[in-house]
Amino acid sequence: MYTQSITRTHRTAIILAIDGSGSMAEKIRFRNRQMTKAEAVATITNGMLFELIERARRSDGVRDYYDIAVIGYSGDDEVYSLLPGGRELISVAELAAGEPPIKTEVIEYRLPDGSISLREIPYPAWVEPEAAGQTPMCEALRRVRDIAAAWCADPAHAESFPPMVFNITDGEATDCDDAELRAVAGQIKSLRTADGNVLLVNIHIAAGDTPHTVFFPSAEEASYPNRYAEVLYDCSSPMPEVFNEAIREAKGPGVLPPFRGMSFNASAEELITMLNIGSISVKTE
Repeated sequence: MYTQSITRTHRTAIILAIDGSGSMAEKIRFRNRQMTKAEAVATITNGMLFELIERARRSDGVRDYYDIAVIGYSGDDEVYSLLPGGRELISVAELAAGEPPIKTEVIEYRLPDGSISLREIPYPAWVEPEAAGQTPMCEALRRVRDIAAAWCADPAHAESFPPMVFNITDGEATDCDDAELRAVAGQIKSLRTADGNVLLVNIHIAAGDTPHTVFFPSAEEASYPNRYAEVLYDCSSPMPEVFNEAIREAKGPGVLPPFRGMSFNASAEELITMLNIGSISVKTE
C-alpha cells in the first residue's frame, strides 16, 4: 500500500482546500516580515504549485505527474476554484502552460558583515489572498470529496498513488457541527485506489506562538488543547510509512510512528513543512 511511483501512466492528484474567511486578515510574521494569514497562505500555495511544476519538468517538458485542484471557501458560504478559468481540476502540464500574473516578494536576508538587505524575488501568482466572511468548511470538503471520488473512479487511476488533500484553515467551520465535519472527512478518507485510501491532512494555522502546538501527532501525543484540536485529529488520516522519514526529520529525533496528518496552532513555517512532506515524499519516475 502507498508504494506506487508517480508516472505519466500512474499520476496522482493533489487537492488544496483553503480558508479565505475574514479571520485570515489577521497579521502574522512570516519570512521575517508582517503579512496577513491570507497573504502567507497564498505565498505558500503559489510556491507549492511552482514546485510541483518543477518536479514534473523533464528535458521533454512538463510531464503529467499530477492533477491539481485548489478550492477556496469564504464569504457567504461560498466555495469556488482558485485555479485559472475556475476549473476544478487541471493537470500540472496545463498549469505550467498558463500565464499567471508575476508578482514580486521582498525577502530579507543577512549579508556577510551582519547587516540586513532586501531582495525582490519574482514569482508566479496563481492564487490571490482572500479574507472575507464565513468559514464554509463542510461544503468545501464536500466539493473536495466529489472531486476525489470522480478522480478515483476513473479507470486510468485505478492503480495510482491515491489523492492527497490538504485543508488549510485558521478556525472552525461555520456551516456544520462537529459530527457533520467528521462525517464528510470520513467520506473523503474512505475513497481509494488499489494503492491506498485518500489522505486527508488538516492544517490549522495560528497567528503566533501558542502554548500548545500539535504537529503530526503520534498516538502517545494524543492530548489536545481544546475540542477543535480533537475534531481535527479525528478528521485526519493516519500517515503511511512512506512519509515517516520526512515526518521524523520535521519533528526531531526520538519520535515514533504512526503519525496523524494534522497540525493545530501551526505556524506558517510548519505549514510549509506539512505541504512539502505531502508533495515531495513520494517518488516520481
